[in-house]
Amino acid sequence: MNGRRRLITGFGVVLVIIFGITVFFYMNFRTVVVTGNSMEPTFTSGRRLLSSRAYWLVGQIQPRDVIVITGEAPGEYMIKRVYKLEGQVVDWANVPESWSISNGEYVVPSGHVYVLGDNRDFSEDSRRYGAVPRNRILGKIVSY
Repeated sequence: MNGRRRLITGFGVVLVIIFGITVFFYMNFRTVVVTGNSMEPTFTSGRRLLSSRAYWLVGQIQPRDVIVITGEAPGEYMIKRVYKLEGQVVDWANVPESWSISNGEYVVPSGHVYVLGDNRDFSEDSRRYGAVPRNRILGKIVSY
């Protein structure tokens, strides 16, 4: 009887661990689908990518990383490449449309990232709407 009780207890522990891992992955990873051509040739429309918001697991966001950010409409998201981080200077070819040379050099504000699409001619990105607050980042692409 004692051996059976240990087996049942051990099985219960394994189930709890599996459940915990499942919940962790459900809460921190999601699949996103590329729509549009702003990230071509890296990603084509319809491509599925794995995104993680568990930065401690996959590394902090750095320039050249691809991230998922909330869009303007509820439930909408955009996939863009990080160009510059807070405090970094953006070169003039990529400054927002609303910025003029009389404002001086464009420095990414604290708590923001500056994003660009890989297909610059067809991308609506930070050149149009400015730097993106970090609280709009849904995740970092970890698999493609």
